[in-house]
Parts: sequence; C-alpha cells; structure tokens
Amino acid sequence: MTLEIIDDWYGSSAIEFTTAWDLQRDYHARRVADQIGDTALFLEHPPVYTAGRRTEPHERPFDGTPVVDVDRGGKITFHGPGQLVGYPITKLPSHVLVVDFVRRVEEAMIRAATDLGVATGRVPGRSGVWLAATAGRAERKVGAIGIRVARGVTMHGFSLNADVDLSSYERFVPCGIADAGVTSLSAELGRDVTVRETAAAIAPHLRELLEWHPYVPGPDLVERDEIGPGPTVPVLGLSR
Repeated sequence: MTLEIIDDWYGSSAIEFTTAWDLQRDYHARRVADQIGDTALFLEHPPVYTAGRRTEPHERPFDGTPVVDVDRGGKITFHGPGQLVGYPITKLPSHVLVVDFVRRVEEAMIRAATDLGVATGRVPGRSGVWLAATAGRAERKVGAIGIRVARGVTMHGFSLNADVDLSSYERFVPCGIADAGVTSLSAELGRDVTVRETAAAIAPHLRELLEWHPYVPGPDLVERDEIGPGPTVPVLGLSR
C-alpha cells in the first residue's frame, strides 16, 4: 500500500506543534487499529523548540525561549517557518528494525537534497543528514530525525531545512552537537528553496523507501569525501 501524504499546513496554515502532536496521536491510534494505512503528515510549524528525552539542561535555549518536552528519542531541535517537517505514521513490518526505518527516512532526505542540487550524506555516530566538512567550514546539518515507536507504529519524524531562519539555531545546542553547524538548502544553493519544493522532492523517495524493498544507501560522507570523522556522539535514542 502506497504511503499517503497529507500536506495541508504550509505558510499561513502552519500548525502549532502541540496541535500537530494531538493530530499525530489520533492518526497513530487509527493506524494501530488498522483503520487507516500508512500516512505521513507534511507541514510547517510556527517557531518552537522541542526537547527529546536525552536533552541536557545546558543544551536548551539560553534566552528563556519556551521548550516543549516530547516523548521521542534524540535531543533538542528547532522547528519553524521555512522548514519542512514530516511525521510518518507507519506500521513497521515484523522484519524491519527501528534503525532501518531511521536510515530509510535519512536516505529519503539525502536523495531529495541531491535532486535539488545539494550533496549530503550521513556522518558515522551522528543522526540526520549532513554536508561534509570543507576548508574553513565544519560539518553542517541540514536534516534532523527523531522518532518514537509505540505498538509497532512510528510517530514524530524528520525535519529538512528549506529556507528556515538559521539564527534560530544560535540560541541552543542543536541536537546536542556543539562542534558542527546547521545550514539550509537555500543557504547552500544561493537561491530560495521553498518548503513546497522540498516536499515535492522528498515525497516520491519516502514513498519508495517505506515500501520496504531492498535499497542501496548512499556512502557515508567520510567515505565519499575522504575526510576524517569528527567526534562521535551517541546515536539517536529511540523509544518503543
């Protein structure tokens, strides 16, 4: 069954995080009961910081900005206008490990970024999607992922920076990683890449990869670019 993507919440229709969380719970309950098929919610949020279960106190915003504590793995991240957020509500087949689901979502972001003209990949020991370190520039993250699996069905998901305001990342330690940067597709390409354009790029890849057929993942950045790995951090925490 093909993944259904619902994307009613862009621009002026951006949905508050807590409202979307309630919506996720509703879709999750219906997917657990097999009342619906696999579904992904594509959207934008008004500015919000969300903290996963491994967030440390020093990683939170230092200016008093409110933070929503959530029931996913991983650490703290930012959501806001110009960022595509995707919440796949999918039932994992019995043969699929949670880490395989995470890698497939990462792969969908990598392929979408490639289609848009940005070469990205994985960094060993770090979740999400990255651009390689280059002379004078550290590794920089363009896509993040944090999920929860309950009763065999996924919640939460990924974010991919299209034309988000990057100054929002200066107020906290993104994903608990202090020695790397954050970027957007627009910043890397030198042109405006909209959320809708980004959504259109990732949708076919996410549908294909979540049909659970075998696939060949792209190489890690350290393999492709022959740079040494940076300091490792614990791989994204996942909860069932």
